[in-house]
Amino acid sequence: MSLVFSLVSHGQLHLIEKFLFDYRRLSLGRYRLVLTLNIPEDEGILREFSDLPITLVRNPSPKGFGENHNAAFNAVDGSFLCVVNPDIRLRELDLDLLLQPFRDDSVAAVAPLVTDSSGQVQDSARRFPTVVRLITRALLGRRSPDYVWDDQTVEVDWVAGMFIVFRSDAFRQVNGFDTRFYMYMEDADICLRLRVVGGRTVLNPQASVIHDAQRASRRDLRHLKWHLASAFRFLFLPPR
Repeated sequence: MSLVFSLVSHGQLHLIEKFLFDYRRLSLGRYRLVLTLNIPEDEGILREFSDLPITLVRNPSPKGFGENHNAAFNAVDGSFLCVVNPDIRLRELDLDLLLQPFRDDSVAAVAPLVTDSSGQVQDSARRFPTVVRLITRALLGRRSPDYVWDDQTVEVDWVAGMFIVFRSDAFRQVNGFDTRFYMYMEDADICLRLRVVGGRTVLNPQASVIHDAQRASRRDLRHLKWHLASAFRFLFLPPR
């Protein structure tokens, strides 16, 4: 199996250091990892991980979420691309189990169950955004999952971009992420475009990762602006 991990740091190597320790502990070093530094930062942390197959990319100027991961996809060949947020932790991860849904050729994207560090399930698998759903989330703070599952895979509309594995052929077919989404909603958009060409997105709850959400758009006006612009684009402008 040929799989490439893609992580992007926005001055977050202190978080990625924890992920890399998990990566080593779980013997994932047989898989290539593309680490993109979106802004300059102290790289001293990385000396600890010289044994890992890391391709380091230093951006001369910051790029958006989708543009960075598209570049990682083009930098290293692999049958699958795994997009990972810097604040993901891996208590344990059976990749063979996670990727089992890809045995069905119609599956284009797979995501694990996502919990916070206390074990609370996050709303990472969702139905496509509508005006009503977005208002409900924003005003009522609704964060419960849109789907119900047991231990079996479930097809969903889209999965949040903190941890997604894409079939490379499917990712290439839709030309990757739409870079007009600088940040936020590009995950919903790509899952929608994959569905249009017959690609299914599934949640595989037999595998899980840990994510303590930063919710940056609640605290930072710049992130809020990106979030609102992306929501408008998804809801009212035609997909690429």
